Amino acid sequence: MEQTYYIIIIGALLFDYVLSTLSAVLNMNSITKDVPDDFKDYYDEEKYAKSQGYLRDKTRFGLLSGTFSLILTLLVIHTGVFGVLDTFSRNNSDNSIISGLIFFGIIFIVNDIINLPFSIYNTFVIEEKYGFNKTTKKTFVTDKFKGYGLTIVLGSMIIIPILYFFETYSENGWFIAWVLITGFIIAVQPLFVNVIAPMFNKFDPLEKGELRDAIEMFAKKVNFPIGRIDVMDGSRRSAHSNAYFSGFGKSRRIALFDTLLDKHSTDEIVSVVAHEVGHYKKKHILLGTILGILETGLMLYIFNFFLGDQALYNVFGVGSVSVYCGLLFFGMLYSPVSIITSIITTALSRKNEFEADAYALETTEKSAALISMLKGLAASNLSHLTPHPMMVFLSYSHPPVMDRIAAVELKL
Repeated sequence: MEQTYYIIIIGALLFDYVLSTLSAVLNMNSITKDVPDDFKDYYDEEKYAKSQGYLRDKTRFGLLSGTFSLILTLLVIHTGVFGVLDTFSRNNSDNSIISGLIFFGIIFIVNDIINLPFSIYNTFVIEEKYGFNKTTKKTFVTDKFKGYGLTIVLGSMIIIPILYFFETYSENGWFIAWVLITGFIIAVQPLFVNVIAPMFNKFDPLEKGELRDAIEMFAKKVNFPIGRIDVMDGSRRSAHSNAYFSGFGKSRRIALFDTLLDKHSTDEIVSVVAHEVGHYKKKHILLGTILGILETGLMLYIFNFFLGDQALYNVFGVGSVSVYCGLLFFGMLYSPVSIITSIITTALSRKNEFEADAYALETTEKSAALISMLKGLAASNLSHLTPHPMMVFLSYSHPPVMDRIAAVELKL
C-alpha cells in the first residue's frame, strides 16, 4: 500500500499544479485588446491596460509562488523532514497531545516564515504598484502577531480535542470530534462578529441619513431584521471595495467597506445589501454551512480507517503511528477528493451568486443600479472582464461580471 499511497499523493500534487498552471496561463492569454462595449463608460484605454497589467503581474506571481510551493513540498516529502520533526516532537514530551501541538506549531511557524517574503511582495510591490495597498509596515506586522495569537487560541481549541478523542475513543473518536467541530463552526459566527473582526478593523454604525434610511426601508420591505449596519475601515489596508453579511440572530451584521461608500450611490449600495440579504433569504449561508459540516464529517470518518496504517506514515519517513501526523498525511492523501469537492463548491457558489443577483433585482426593482454597481465594482477592483472558462470552472466562486450582467438583463 505504501507505493499506492505515494502515487496518489505525488500524482495529486502534480495534477493540481499542472491544472492550476494551465488554467492560469490560459486565463492570462484570454485578455482582449479592446474594452468590451458595455464597459466603455467605466474603462478608458489606460485603465483597461492597467487592469491587464494587474492580471499579468498577479498571475506570474501566483505561478512563481505555486512552483516554489510544489518544489518545497516534494523536497520535504522525499528528504524525511516529517520524520525528523516527529522525532523531535516526541523527544520533547511524553504526552502525545503536547507532541502534536509542538509538531503543528513548528510547521505553522516555518511555513509562515517561508511565505513571508511572498506576502510582503504581494502587498508592498504588486498591490502598491496598482494603487490598492494602504497597509503600513506597522499594520502589516501588527496583523501578523494578531494572526499568530488567533491561530494559537483557535487552533488549540480544535486540535487538542481532536487528538484527545481520536486517541481515547478509538473507533468512535471521529464522531465525537465531528460533533465538536460542528459546535465550533456554529459558535465562531458570533465570535467573528464580536471579537475576531474588530481585532483587525474598526466598525462604526452607519450614520443616520439617506443611505441608512434606504437600507432600513429595504430591510423592512423584505422582512429582514438587521442587528447592525456597520461601516468598516477597509481603506486602512486596501483600496478594494466590498461588503459582506455575517452572524446569526442578534449578532447579524451587514458590513460596508468605507471605500464602497466613497464610490457609489445610495441605490447602488442598497443593491449590494439586497444581494447579501438574498444569500440569507435563499438559505445559501445555511446550506454552505451544512455542506461544510457534512464534508468534515465524511473526511473524519474516512480518516479513521487510515489512522493506524503504518504504510501511509512510511511515505513521509515517519516510523510511528500518531493522530497528529495522520491528520496531516491523510489530508494530502485526500487531496484528489478535495480537488473535486472544490470544483463542486465553487460551481454551487456561482449559482448562488446568480440567485442573489436575481433576488436583488426582484426586491429593489432597480436594474440600472444593480448593473452599474456590478460594473463599478469590477472597474474599481481592476477585475478581469474576460476570464478563461477553465479558470472560471476550476476556481471562480463568483461568475464573471459580464455573465452576471447578462443574467440580470435577461430578467428585464
